[in-house]
Amino acid sequence: MRRKLLSDGSKEFKYEIREIVKKANQLKALGLHIHWENIGDPIEKKCQLPSWIKTIISDLAQQNKSYGYCPSKGILATREFLCEQNNAFGGAQITPEDILFFNGLGDAISTAYKLLDPSSRVIGPSPAYSTHSSAEAAHANSDPITYRLDPANHWYPDLEELENKVKYNQNIVGILIINPDNPTGMVWPLEHLKKIVDIARRYRLFIISDEVYNKIVYNGAKSYSLAEFIEEVPGIAMKGLSKDVPWPGSRCGWMEYYNRAQDPQFAAFCEALDNAKMIEVCSTTLPQLALPLIYGDSRFETHRLESNEKTGKRSALINSILGEVPELMFNPTYGAFYNSIIFRDGVLNNKQTLSIENPKIREKVEEWCKGVSPDYRFVYYLLGATGICVVPMSSFCSELQGFRITLLEEDDEELKKVFNNLRDAIREYVKS
Repeated sequence: MRRKLLSDGSKEFKYEIREIVKKANQLKALGLHIHWENIGDPIEKKCQLPSWIKTIISDLAQQNKSYGYCPSKGILATREFLCEQNNAFGGAQITPEDILFFNGLGDAISTAYKLLDPSSRVIGPSPAYSTHSSAEAAHANSDPITYRLDPANHWYPDLEELENKVKYNQNIVGILIINPDNPTGMVWPLEHLKKIVDIARRYRLFIISDEVYNKIVYNGAKSYSLAEFIEEVPGIAMKGLSKDVPWPGSRCGWMEYYNRAQDPQFAAFCEALDNAKMIEVCSTTLPQLALPLIYGDSRFETHRLESNEKTGKRSALINSILGEVPELMFNPTYGAFYNSIIFRDGVLNNKQTLSIENPKIREKVEEWCKGVSPDYRFVYYLLGATGICVVPMSSFCSELQGFRITLLEEDDEELKKVFNNLRDAIREYVKS
């Protein structure tokens, strides 16, 4: 090429959640059965949608309007429905013009960071969800800027560190929260959320709140949406159908803008988001038509409560299995369907192994382990020895050594088997 093609920021696009699949499939081709604990797809884990939801979708599929374009911002009746739901909280009020639909939150996240000036930064949590951290870093041609979630304190944020970074880095214009959090499963306490708003107010920042797991809480937890606590601070909530229906294949997400009139630059940013979607024409029509019919059905709340109860029981079971391993720093989860498991300092090294009988699989694992961090080494040996596919914690923009699991397996006996095998593998590995 006469000029270089890639931007400097392109190297930041990393997604180990799916990258590990490439390696797992290589071992699968060698005869290894894989237990997929890497990605949050309930359908992959045998989740069955209620028949009434499938009927709504199938009936819409018979209607000709489901196959056409919709307005660029999204179907008006659906946006009106979402406004009614939001405004019922009594917090920040919105109109249909404050809602913009995307083809999944991945599309929304990519578009939002892409439109920011390269010098303007959004600080996010660490461990970080890769879609946010990669997109933010790529737009700035730089490493992500993060604040720490503390595994020694229930994964709650280090707010003193956050404020110091905001105070001494004038390029920071926004704060990202993910509530409930991916990858840790932490649900933000209201007092911490209010402190985030106070920081944003005093330093004239906006807030992005990724709320795709907002309806997935259990074991007594309560999750607050941005509209409930943002007061007069500008902000954007990101929501979607993927997890709480669940319908990840719908690729249907949306933004809700709060307090646009409070700041002209924030208002211009929201307008640019609208214009960017207009250039794309629109987002997918059918799931937007389905949304008010699903959320507005009296059976949805029961469906969500029953699903949350199941997730809570799986969380408790995993707690009982892995919580007894002294080499781990273990926190119970209360939201979303992930848990981040951290090895205590000094537990991992670059010499530990697990027994792998198949010589071809062992050869692959040994090759992958050359020059990698200790948690990657554990993840690769775990995969080769047991077929359990997890994601290394250091891939979530974190210096912590560990791995992320899911809480999605619907088959209770399979769940017990997989996590007992995981526990036994950890014990063998740390003693090797």
